[in-house]
Amino acid sequence: MIDVHFPGGRQLNHRYILTLDCKDQPGIVSCVSGFFFKRGYNIEESAQFRDPFSDRFFLRTVFAGSEAQVLEDLSAELAEVSAPYDMVCSIRDADKPMKVMIAVSKWGHCLTHLLASWKRGALPIDIVGVVSNHPDMAELAGWYGIPYHYLPVEAGAKREQELQILDLMSVGGAELLVLARYMQILSAEMSEALAGRAINIHHSFLPGFKGARPYERAYERGVKLIGATAHYVTSDLDEGPIIEQAVERVSHALMPAQLIETGRDIESSVLTRAVRWHAEQRVLRNEGRTVVFS
Repeated sequence: MIDVHFPGGRQLNHRYILTLDCKDQPGIVSCVSGFFFKRGYNIEESAQFRDPFSDRFFLRTVFAGSEAQVLEDLSAELAEVSAPYDMVCSIRDADKPMKVMIAVSKWGHCLTHLLASWKRGALPIDIVGVVSNHPDMAELAGWYGIPYHYLPVEAGAKREQELQILDLMSVGGAELLVLARYMQILSAEMSEALAGRAINIHHSFLPGFKGARPYERAYERGVKLIGATAHYVTSDLDEGPIIEQAVERVSHALMPAQLIETGRDIESSVLTRAVRWHAEQRVLRNEGRTVVFS
């Protein structure tokens, strides 16, 4: 980040991200900008959106201060001035990577893409560990120096395994669980515990081709578009608020194995973008949908 110098030698070299939503009404932007001005903060980036159907206003602002602030104090100050507007506000240290736990089963394409992106500094996250119900991806995680936790799902003990995952997240300080082709359905209790803090990826054939061998069934039907969807996890399987999607046109010449590889490439890139946007506080929940600021 380039330091911003102001008269008197003051440097604004520590960044924060503010997100908020509330019922749309006059004075919201003025309230926020006045909060920054009175404290000498500088707005570096700002985006806003009004949903005409829900009549709610959404805002994301990146601002800089002269020194690191105590987030709790900063949030309390903002809550005091925003109370008349009944704002739902969040302030995050933009210079502090989000701690993330990744869950995977036997397919490693999404995990590989996430780890490679993280390693080259393209993701503002700190991966605290990988959990899996299979041992297959242990070598890959080890190559990147990431702790690997093999947690098999024993018959009748699924809840105990999920509690182990939550415990590992708590110990590691993980704020987000990424299901990188983790082939287990999270229980309603697990989904509730991680509401807004778990992202899943699946192929675009749902709900048309549920169950096993979806690519073979898509080939048999002559599907011409394949893709992937990244969404927040809810108790309704694969129906959580959508964060990102992508599709690619395919032809009759591609065999099922080639369709699978194309689909895996799309899944990997879509999931990585969703994780990046979440970590950058670009995704705001809007009832069953999302607002994603670019």
